[in-house]
Amino acid sequence: MVDRTEAFRPHPLHRLWRLLPSQARRRALTHATALIAPRPDRIPPPALHGLAVGGELSRATGLGEGARLMLQGAAKLGLATWPLDVGPPVRERVAPEHAAEMNTPHSETPPAGAPLVLHINPPLLPLAMLRLGRRILRGRRIVGYWAWELPTVPPDWRVGLRFVHEVWVPSRFTADALDKLVPGGVRVVPHPLALAPPTAEPDRAGFGLPPDTVTVLVSFNMASSFERKNPLAAIAAFRAAFGDRDDRLLVIKVGYPEHFPADLARLSAAIGGSRNIRLDAGTLSPRRSQSLTASADIVLSLHRSEGFGLVPAEAMLLGKPVIATGWSGNMDFMDASCAAPIGYRLVPVHDPRGVYDMPGAVWAEADPDEAVAQLRRLADDPALRAEMGARARAAVMARLTTAPLAEAVRGLGLAVP
Repeated sequence: MVDRTEAFRPHPLHRLWRLLPSQARRRALTHATALIAPRPDRIPPPALHGLAVGGELSRATGLGEGARLMLQGAAKLGLATWPLDVGPPVRERVAPEHAAEMNTPHSETPPAGAPLVLHINPPLLPLAMLRLGRRILRGRRIVGYWAWELPTVPPDWRVGLRFVHEVWVPSRFTADALDKLVPGGVRVVPHPLALAPPTAEPDRAGFGLPPDTVTVLVSFNMASSFERKNPLAAIAAFRAAFGDRDDRLLVIKVGYPEHFPADLARLSAAIGGSRNIRLDAGTLSPRRSQSLTASADIVLSLHRSEGFGLVPAEAMLLGKPVIATGWSGNMDFMDASCAAPIGYRLVPVHDPRGVYDMPGAVWAEADPDEAVAQLRRLADDPALRAEMGARARAAVMARLTTAPLAEAVRGLGLAVP
């Protein structure tokens, strides 16, 4: 196991925050901050100038990457942009080797009338409003860009509607869920990944990957829910497919492991003494993460649900064959013509962290036998891997363009050059 956590520890206040039960922590923060947070103008003024984008711009998270991609997409459309970095609930240090790549420099205050799109989900939206302040918020349209991974949304998400004029989401799956809160008022704006496809080069030697070994990659962020990402199913499928063959290697890359030691221990215990399964615990910069994906032969995601699926999407853009659960947000850009979607059954949600536990909530359990068959099929056929990877790249280049963002911006009343 590669462990890079010693040099990068969370702030003591962050560790104290994590000791509280997750549901109580989330609700207390949401409702307390909602009472005192500034609200946007009741009637938004006409949109002018360009686009301000706020979010976790300095963090290696899905929401952070989504905000960075929107800034790139807006600039590609010829719009002036103003980035606003809004950090996590409790400030934490960013590893120095990652900071330069992930940080988007602060600009001047966006001019009055420039719409602001906040890549912050409703539970943390009031806190973000407090941090931004009334001076930033007034005199502009506020758009909430929200990502969610279940067909139903938590009741406390309704609080977020007080702080936005409209809602954008990255997938039709999320739109269907949020339609219950905002009937007919949700716009699907996928991440415009095709505007700047990843260009990272493979570095198998740098990652210690044997040249003649078929490498399967599982990559996820511990902060994105261990149960939802479901790495234990990936380990089980890999073992069933290949046993202890030394010409097959499973690499499990996890980000932010220092925040979730119990989950990291579960992962380590599941791997046990397997010589052909490697756990790499440490947060990589976006560029280095893409390089690891480019170095793999197959990318595997037996997730229980995805709001969008950035890891599969980036892997497909890099020309990698992807095996993934055939349910939720990733199915907006993935199908059997360009990937290996796995059959599933829907089951009641059980989430030890409490984030996704709600009455009637369901998510997917991928078919283990089908996952094993697809792993063997792709591992044994280099030509098939190359063919599927080429189709994957072409599909995502066609499906994740800047066109939906341009349409959304025009809907705000801005002219796109």
